[in-house]
Amino acid sequence: MRRVMAQGTFDILHPGHVHYLEASAALGDELVVVIARDARVGEHKDLLMDEESRRRVVGALACVDEAVLGSEGDLFDSVARVQPDVITLGYDQSFDPETLEADLAEAGFTGIEVVRIGPGDESLVSNSSDVKARLHEAHGDGAFHSVTGEDS
Repeated sequence: MRRVMAQGTFDILHPGHVHYLEASAALGDELVVVIARDARVGEHKDLLMDEESRRRVVGALACVDEAVLGSEGDLFDSVARVQPDVITLGYDQSFDPETLEADLAEAGFTGIEVVRIGPGDESLVSNSSDVKARLHEAHGDGAFHSVTGEDS
């Protein structure tokens, strides 16, 4: 059995996420999605949904076999727990596949393939920033709040 691991924040699920996850699932027999923890993401982004809500939404997708919360510690803790054969990266994730493969090998994880998934249909909404910008534009700055209670 070939296990694929995808990861991300998935704050606002959109067609770009669906493309990433469906393409990831097509690379193996089982897709495990690691959801970024609030504590790790909160310093970089204003979140609209808490980590458990994001995990439940992603886990409900037909292409996802399991959605789990990521580690609050070392990034490789999730790799050790999931034990993937393949790790996929979204087109806009900042990791370099070759560097990640080298870092994985250095950490003792051998034989894991890292695959970059390209963008999907460019006519569809493909990132959360676009969705948030459209919401702000349509409904003003006070239209919604992050999980911290602040406007995002």
